[in-house]
Amino acid sequence: MRLTYLLAALFAGALMPIQAGINARLRLALGEPIMASLVSFAVGSAAILVYILATRTPWPGLAAAASAPWWAWIGGSMGACFVVASVVLAYKMGATALMAWSIAGSLLASVLLDHQGLLGFSVRELSWQRMAGVALLLSGAWLVNEY
Repeated sequence: MRLTYLLAALFAGALMPIQAGINARLRLALGEPIMASLVSFAVGSAAILVYILATRTPWPGLAAAASAPWWAWIGGSMGACFVVASVVLAYKMGATALMAWSIAGSLLASVLLDHQGLLGFSVRELSWQRMAGVALLLSGAWLVNEY
């Protein structure tokens, strides 16, 4: 089962630069990064709605929605920040540098979240091996950016 999760994460990660390129191209057509981001989110939301309807996924009740902490509702806005940033930066930085720095930022935040057990993550202590991995990724991001 672990291999399935790894492959799913690898596939999702592979979609990130493709999405950035597609959204950046949409920006060129529409002339505005925020509009391109809105269209991207609208199409994504429509695709999820079609899936929900096709699979007859039950709608949660109001009590379930009300039970979520306030900060659970802002995840979409963070996704919007990433989409807007990728729309603006994709052609300026190139796919490799954009993804390298995005993943480096994700990894930095992730080790802090894991170390503190924030947002419901299990505590995973910060080790020298994890720090070495972060340092290697930051070095790799710098190298692909420079060369």
